[in-house]
Amino acid sequence: MSSPRFISYDAAASRVSWPAAVAALRDGHRLAKASVEDVFLGPAQGSLLSRSAYIEGLGFGVKSVTVFGANPAAGLPTVQGAMCVFEPQHGQLTAMIDSKLVTELKTAADSVLGASLLARPDSRSLLIVGAGTVARSLVQAYTAVLPSIRRVRVWARRPEQARALVSSLSPDGVDIAAVTDLAEAAQEADIISSATMAREPLLHGEWIRPGTHVDLIGAFKADMREADDALIAGSALFVDSRDTTIGHIGELTIPIAAGVISADSVRADYYELIGAGAPGRPDDSAVTVLKNGGGAHLDLMIADYIAQAMENAG
Repeated sequence: MSSPRFISYDAAASRVSWPAAVAALRDGHRLAKASVEDVFLGPAQGSLLSRSAYIEGLGFGVKSVTVFGANPAAGLPTVQGAMCVFEPQHGQLTAMIDSKLVTELKTAADSVLGASLLARPDSRSLLIVGAGTVARSLVQAYTAVLPSIRRVRVWARRPEQARALVSSLSPDGVDIAAVTDLAEAAQEADIISSATMAREPLLHGEWIRPGTHVDLIGAFKADMREADDALIAGSALFVDSRDTTIGHIGELTIPIAAGVISADSVRADYYELIGAGAPGRPDDSAVTVLKNGGGAHLDLMIADYIAQAMENAG
C-alpha cells in the first residue's frame, strides 16, 4: 500500500460537493451500525477531543482536535486537528484529512440528509438561525441539495452578523435576506435550521406552523438547548443517532429528566429510517424535529468520501 496522504482543506474543498456528501451519509447508514467512542482530555481552556468510530467494511476513523478558546486573540483558530482513516483489512493508515473540512461537510450534510428524509418535498422557505461558520455551510448545502428551496432568511442575535453573511452569499435563483424578528420568520418558514450557542431555548413551539421541519444543531452539551418543551413535546421527534444524542445532549436530556418526554419519544434515527425503512414524517401537517448530534461515525463516512474524491481526481 502506498504511503498515507495528507489532504488539506484547500486541496480538497473544490473537489467535493454537497449532494455527494449527503449521499455518502445516506449510503453509510446502509452499512453495519457503527461503534463510537469519545475521549476528552485537558482543562476547559485548552482541551483535546478525540472521536473514534469503526464501521464494518469501511474501517476505522479517529478525529482529534484541540479546542483553545483564547486562540483568536493570537490570530489562531479555536479548533485545530486532523482526521485519521484506517482501512479495515489490515488497519493501515490511508489518509489524514484536515478536520475543518470533515466537520464542515459532516455537520451541514447531516442536517440536509434529515430534511431530505423528513421535510415536506414542497418546502420552499428556509430559515437559518445563527450566522456563524455553520450557517454559511447550511445555506450552501440546503440550496444545493433541495431544489425546491427558493427563499432563505437568516436571523442572528447580532443583526449585523446576519447581514454580513447574507451579503457574502448569492445562491442561484434563491431570494436571501437577513431578518430581525425571529418569531415572525419562524412562522413563515417551511424548514428551520438552528445552529447557535444558545443555552436557553430560543425557538418556541407556539411559533411553528403545521408541516414545518425543524433542524436543531447547536445544543451539543448537556446544559444547552435551542428548542423549548412545547416544540420538543409537540413534534414528531427524530435524531441522527440514538447512541450520540439520547442521554448526552441537553436538547433531549433536560426534557426527559423533567418528564416532558421520554427516550421512547424519539421515533427513529438514520439507521432506522434508511437501513430499516422506519416511517418518517407522519403526515403533511405534522411538525418534525431532528436533533443533529454529529458523531464520529458520520466523520468517518465523510472522510471516506473525501479520500475517494481525491483519489478519483488523481
